[in-house]
Amino acid sequence: MTSQLEALESLRVIRSLMERAQIYRSISAPAALVGGGLAVTAGIVASLTRAGGFPVTPPGFLATWLVILAITSAANFALLSREASRRSQPTVSEGMRMALRAIVPPMGVGGLLGVGAVVLHGDMIMAATYWMLCYGLALLGTSSFSPRSLVRLGWTFLAMGATVFALLGLGNEALQTFLRSGHGASLVMGASFGMLHLLYAGCVLLGPKPDRTPLR
Repeated sequence: MTSQLEALESLRVIRSLMERAQIYRSISAPAALVGGGLAVTAGIVASLTRAGGFPVTPPGFLATWLVILAITSAANFALLSREASRRSQPTVSEGMRMALRAIVPPMGVGGLLGVGAVVLHGDMIMAATYWMLCYGLALLGTSSFSPRSLVRLGWTFLAMGATVFALLGLGNEALQTFLRSGHGASLVMGASFGMLHLLYAGCVLLGPKPDRTPLR
């Protein structure tokens, strides 16, 4: 009986998450704008430093992207908290816990691999590749209850990460040298976490608005 009740509760939570998917889609767009804008800016700054002959060092690369992650995560949490308050619901609901169980493992593994690649080997482009691939897996892990736009975003990150990985082995020598530089890795991060998030946010903000009526 206990197992049956637990299964019914899981189904109820999944149904609730699916009902809220389009609402979350609209909430996530401003956070995507913040993170995407910061990532594109970081990529542009890296291009300017390359033109000026200044290197992008592994510590600087890691610090830049960890700060961007922290700011974007804080913005997303603030938006979710405001929406939960508007709906008179707890911020850390059972639905959020289920979503966290889906995204934390791949993102945690990707984060550790990326940080390790930079700290232990100074390999910035491999860090970027790990982050793209694992972020894509994290988004796909929510496919049973997230909007299709996020699932498509997850597949796009996987495709971009796989493409960069292939270029590191199959590209010509000049391309490989550029990608393995701090400037190349920063531009890859700006193109993926920057441009893709800005494109996602634009599609959401210009698309149909969801029904914000509180769910029962």
